[in-house]
Amino acid sequence: MKAGEYQNIFFLGIGGIGVSALARYFHAKGKTVAGYDKTDSPLIRRLMEEGIDVTFDDQWNHLKDDFRDIEKTLIVFTPAVPKNLALFKYFAENKFEMRKRSVVLGEIINAGDGIAVAGTHGKTTTSSMAAHILHHAGIHASAFLGGIANNFGSNLVIGRAKQVVVEADEYDRSFMQLHPKYTAITSMDADHMDIYGNPEEMVATYVNFAKQAAESGTVIHRAGLPIEGPSYGVEVEADYSAQNVRIEDGWYVFDLKFPHMTIEGVKAGLPGRHNVENAVAAAALAYLAGARAQDIADGITTFRGVKRRFDFVLRDDDRVIIDDYAHHPEELKAIISSAKSLFPDKKITVLFQPHLFSRTRDFLLEFAKVLSEADNLRLLEIYPAREEPIPGITSSTLLKKCTTEGAKVLSKEEAVDEIRSLSPEVLLILGAGDIDRLVEPLVNAFQS
Repeated sequence: MKAGEYQNIFFLGIGGIGVSALARYFHAKGKTVAGYDKTDSPLIRRLMEEGIDVTFDDQWNHLKDDFRDIEKTLIVFTPAVPKNLALFKYFAENKFEMRKRSVVLGEIINAGDGIAVAGTHGKTTTSSMAAHILHHAGIHASAFLGGIANNFGSNLVIGRAKQVVVEADEYDRSFMQLHPKYTAITSMDADHMDIYGNPEEMVATYVNFAKQAAESGTVIHRAGLPIEGPSYGVEVEADYSAQNVRIEDGWYVFDLKFPHMTIEGVKAGLPGRHNVENAVAAAALAYLAGARAQDIADGITTFRGVKRRFDFVLRDDDRVIIDDYAHHPEELKAIISSAKSLFPDKKITVLFQPHLFSRTRDFLLEFAKVLSEADNLRLLEIYPAREEPIPGITSSTLLKKCTTEGAKVLSKEEAVDEIRSLSPEVLLILGAGDIDRLVEPLVNAFQS
């Protein structure tokens, strides 16, 4: 049976950004939807407000009767869900139909005209921008996004067009479930070595995904990647490009070059040169999907970004606080350099929570180098996510490699008072773990 043919769908790890979008989708389709997660969060509370039942109790005997009906119930999970979870074992041992999130998502995407964005970074902003541009152009695509897009106020968009925008996630090779019509590949920097083992294997998997996507449609890629087909970039020779990039009155402005035309003076709605590159990729996808050039340019300008992606949570004359999901050295480099270019006369303070012991170990020197660009640096302890600790790998290990004078490791309990005492001019709150729980307390501390 296809996922949509089940009446009841139970999600393990429902608080995850990708899983929650699927839960919202099936709930909107009239299915009986519920799920489990280990901890509460603002996103989970939103799901509950929307009428989705969420439990934090890992015990099968609390399941409602609907979700004990094996014939009518589908279980959806992610690789991050531990197999020793009591609920997981209950469903597995009782022969429920259990499918990975990527399989269910692929079934939905492949039924329409998929528009996929793959890449170790940039894919959430690029896919969200592509969805917004299409809507601005009158092409009301659906979208499954890896963040809360500010223009939509959600990570799910249900449209009436046949186009479906989605992030193509490389973790656990999930994107191999997709056969999109239009694909953009933004980056292939080494990551997820716990899955791939070495960078070469990860690149080889991306190449295989690109070949698969080329069989079902058109693949564009950032110039310089080892992928065949049309390219895009910033101030490089490419099929789609941003040329003459400059800053005017605090805004990034550029000339958008398509294969057969150029639109001059496009104003980016988001700061940062990396977001100009994301805009070119989103523009190329929208162009391929049938959007008109001027609508694309206007859509770029009116795009308001994604929650936790260079997200200005406080901006006044005395202080700027930017919240970002960045958790890879290249992402940190883009955020810090963008902040320095926007605020050249102000000191940059970074509060960073490393994500995963393995990633911290694999990129220890790269993290240290980019974090040392901060004027003030504070680290939280490593967020473990799905991992057990690795001996000798801690935030203190990372701190010893950094050269920023006066840098410290803090507990979450110490962070607000410590940052307030620094009175930063520009504060960057960075990380993919639970550091976002500190955003509201920090903003309140300075506003009061």
